[in-house]
Amino acid sequence: MVLPVVAYGDPVLKKVGEEISSDYPNLQELIANMFETMYASRGVGLAAHQIGIPIRLFIVDCSSFKDEEPDLADFKKTFINAEIIEEEGEEWLFSEGCLSIPEVREDVSRKPKITIRYCDEHFVEHTDTFDGFAARVIQHEFDHTEGVLFIDYLSMLRKTMIKRKLSDIMNGKISPEYRMRYYKQKKGRR
Repeated sequence: MVLPVVAYGDPVLKKVGEEISSDYPNLQELIANMFETMYASRGVGLAAHQIGIPIRLFIVDCSSFKDEEPDLADFKKTFINAEIIEEEGEEWLFSEGCLSIPEVREDVSRKPKITIRYCDEHFVEHTDTFDGFAARVIQHEFDHTEGVLFIDYLSMLRKTMIKRKLSDIMNGKISPEYRMRYYKQKKGRR
């Protein structure tokens, strides 16, 4: 089932995710729905936070970048309770975007190589090292489980320059090609 993607401004995107266990309710269905949602939105990664569930779960499929990096031809993974153990190398800039922040792309600096410990969809534990584009996508999605968005890495000047775009996203004044869920703030009396 294709689920709506949570838009920037929803507090769920800033929450640190909770670890889950293998008996998490309907886990396999949730993962399948996340992949379906990610593909429908034409993304390469999706965190559970982005569908409104603040748990330590994210998925990636970098196979669309196999022309640039042939090793990514079958790169489709689920990461549960992930922990980045090490980041190494000289940081490199790359233009990132996010399904929760449509129509905004900004250069973000990240290390090119990571070692990460995680459980897969069957709760088998792995410790793997990734580099290049896969490492970048994993770092971006891992950040969601920490309540961090790619725009949090931007300078105050860049944040000021995109403030209007962010406001438009928060207020639903955008037209992405996929379903989104916008946060409705409750108006208090004064």
